[in-house]
Amino acid sequence: MNFQVTVLKILVAYPDGFAPMEDLKRDMAILATSGRDWADRTRRLAARVPDLDIFCQGLVERINGGWKITARGREVLHKMEAPPAAEPAQQAPVDKAKAVSETEPVPPLPQAADRAKRRRERRERRREARERARVNAS
Repeated sequence: MNFQVTVLKILVAYPDGFAPMEDLKRDMAILATSGRDWADRTRRLAARVPDLDIFCQGLVERINGGWKITARGREVLHKMEAPPAAEPAQQAPVDKAKAVSETEPVPPLPQAADRAKRRRERRERRREARERARVNAS
């Protein structure tokens, strides 16, 4: 999972682009455990902006215990998510497998019901782990 792309995607979803650190950490944890699709998606997006540095480039700023995406950050995210420009007809792709992967649509984010189900499953696993730890400690 690409941390910086994930931060941009999370912040753009919040009103005014601002998220307190607690919310940002929670959302990062959810996405980090959501599976391989999210990691693949962020990797593809990050490949479009190879030297991405959200703080040095002024894409995100730290404000009052949270982070806020800037207008420049929104522009860069929009550029990453835009479909790739058509290449001139003279240049044929050298690696067809790579060309196919670049044209694949970015998969949609998991639906709310799927996220809720995963959240319930994680809560249950944590509860079971606490119970095992309690039994082992006594």
